[in-house]
Amino acid sequence: MLHAVIMAGGSGTRFWPASRNALPKQLLALSGERTMIQATSDRLEGLVPAERRMVLTNQALVSAVLEQLPEFPNQNVVGEPCKRDTAPCVGLAAAMIARKDPEGIMAVMPSDHVIGTPDRFRDAIRAGEKLVQEDASRIVTFGIKPSYPAESFGYIERAEPLQAAGVAAFQVARFREKPDRLTAQQYLSSGSFYWNSGIFLWRASTILDALKSHQLEMYEHLDRIAQAMETDKFQETLAVEFAAIKGTSIDYAVMESYPNVAVIEAPFEWDDVGSWQALERLNPSDEHGNTVVGSHYAIDTKGSIIFGQPGHAIVTIGIEDMIVVQTPDATLVAPKSAEERVREAVRLLLESNRNDCL
Repeated sequence: MLHAVIMAGGSGTRFWPASRNALPKQLLALSGERTMIQATSDRLEGLVPAERRMVLTNQALVSAVLEQLPEFPNQNVVGEPCKRDTAPCVGLAAAMIARKDPEGIMAVMPSDHVIGTPDRFRDAIRAGEKLVQEDASRIVTFGIKPSYPAESFGYIERAEPLQAAGVAAFQVARFREKPDRLTAQQYLSSGSFYWNSGIFLWRASTILDALKSHQLEMYEHLDRIAQAMETDKFQETLAVEFAAIKGTSIDYAVMESYPNVAVIEAPFEWDDVGSWQALERLNPSDEHGNTVVGSHYAIDTKGSIIFGQPGHAIVTIGIEDMIVVQTPDATLVAPKSAEERVREAVRLLLESNRNDCL
């Protein structure tokens, strides 16, 4: 059977001050009325029933996630006791699924992507499922056809084509780390590279075997957690064994060295919503190029991003290409060109003991 795993452990620091430890980016509505994690679950309708959807998140966020996803059984929202990156997250989910469904196939996806064509997304997942059913050792990933030479994404280089119904699929030649500008331009020009979407499909048993082969110490910790499932020692074992894992990404742990990976050229619209400027892609702009979420009154304001609380009036005068974010207890004002430095602001507040703003 097909299962869905939603990874929701990120803190979304680049979306401060709207994104906080207690309410990170994936629990915010940045595009439309539904929050990002709700939209992620919504697009699984008709593909994977709620009882086979799972969320892995920060332990402190379990209640908030369940509140936003009331259709999920409580046991399907799993709280990680500490942050250990995506490989332990994936391994824990795989161990839980494999105990219930030894032949189960997992579709793994982040909780904070915007996909504008959910029907095509579901079709692509079904095509990937068939590729896994044809070859149980195969891992499937989804590549985004690049539209500009991005330096902030990892890349996938494709090799020979594969037969797949309704989608373009290829064997993967290799994975590439985030490139510099010149290398990214070369990737774009070649036409044989994709952005790595971070969406995967595999049998739960296959990814567990891969972790056992490539990350034995991690696998052993995960196996001890699996052995304690459905016992009164589970939470205690999870806390001890998960914390003992050396965190790393699933790309580094498995994908970059695994010999049998296929990539499907994503037929769906995709945005990873990585920073405030993503709002320009996800929301309409006014006649002066301003993107506004909230109540904004502009005087000589151009090309700016304004994000505020409902009913709170934001007035700007004589600004251009700026980001202005208002929350009840913190405000950010920055040029769009400096948006990557929002992380510096978070570090500054942490060093200043302003945890109340984080």
